[in-house]
Amino acid sequence: MPRKRKRACIPASDTQRGASREVVGLRHFLFNALPPECQLNCFSFLSEMEKCRAALVCQGWSRLMRTSRLWRQADFACLGAYRDGEGAPLPTAGDHERWKERVKDYAYHLMSRGASLLVLRASFDLGDEQSNWTQFLLQFLERVNCRELRELKLNWTLTPLEPLPTHRQPSMIQVGLAKAEQVNNFQSLLEKLGRISPGLQQASLPFDWSELSVKLLTAFQQLKSLELNYFWVFKGICPNSMQELTRALPNLKSLTLHVMIPVKDLEVTYTLESSSLEFLDVSQSRGLVFSLLNLPQLKELKVKKTIRGIILNRQTHLAVQSRWPCLYNLLQEGAPKLQALNQHQLLPSWQQEADGELAEVLAQACYCVQHSDTWLL
Repeated sequence: MPRKRKRACIPASDTQRGASREVVGLRHFLFNALPPECQLNCFSFLSEMEKCRAALVCQGWSRLMRTSRLWRQADFACLGAYRDGEGAPLPTAGDHERWKERVKDYAYHLMSRGASLLVLRASFDLGDEQSNWTQFLLQFLERVNCRELRELKLNWTLTPLEPLPTHRQPSMIQVGLAKAEQVNNFQSLLEKLGRISPGLQQASLPFDWSELSVKLLTAFQQLKSLELNYFWVFKGICPNSMQELTRALPNLKSLTLHVMIPVKDLEVTYTLESSSLEFLDVSQSRGLVFSLLNLPQLKELKVKKTIRGIILNRQTHLAVQSRWPCLYNLLQEGAPKLQALNQHQLLPSWQQEADGELAEVLAQACYCVQHSDTWLL
């Protein structure tokens, strides 16, 4: 039986091999063939965890991942979740210690890459003497580049996953001393940020409204958006402090105030003045009554009247309320460009006459005698 002849294998020429490689190259584009600047731009869209994984691919990517401008965000708040939901297990000392280790590792990771931050988010109790979060943050800010920092979200009154104290509840004197320590450390941190991050444009933080804190905050002349949360319900707010703050920030466009006016300051009213403010939200505030609004650029206002359950006799009630001007009159004089009040779109003629819908909105927002018919304040 005749054997089958083997087909001769004709070796591919160099031209054929080159054409074959070209086809493969078209099908499988080589990322490493891009210029480093293009590669960095692609990597900038990855999350921080994805960047860490990418650094393990090869030495070239590992070197690129050390580029400082790839690390633009420091988000310490995302490292631990709060467990305050119904039925959620209470954090233990072990949970807290493991979280602290993650925080330190994360900080070292950013410092070792010379991070150039645009965003800083953190939640640390600056009154915690044992953990000394104030010193931790000050050292972190020294070792990264914060010159371009634009957004700050800092809760300096609470640490995530911190276990509840096992000893008895502290006295009011002890609480007051602890709050004073928090404020002192916050002011040290704010002073530091004022020197190294003068271009800050957006900030959200608890605020104590002390004279020094107001002065330190007004150093951020580029602020455009500001959210100030309440610090301690028993601490009053000097009317001059609020007026000075808003007047001293020339670029402020959006302001959100969460303030709790203590009962002892029931008759105190406040002034807001700003030549640039366009959005104002005080709907989460409690007991905040305005005596003057000078906001020529204001376009939207959110405000809500809060009944605190203080029962007064009619004579005392009227004596207090008679000192509170009507919000509608304040807006007529001080906010001529207003377009929306509590998401209610105002008619072009709102300054001449309050229509029925606007009257209903004012009844929910204004503390004056005309818009409040209850003895409860």
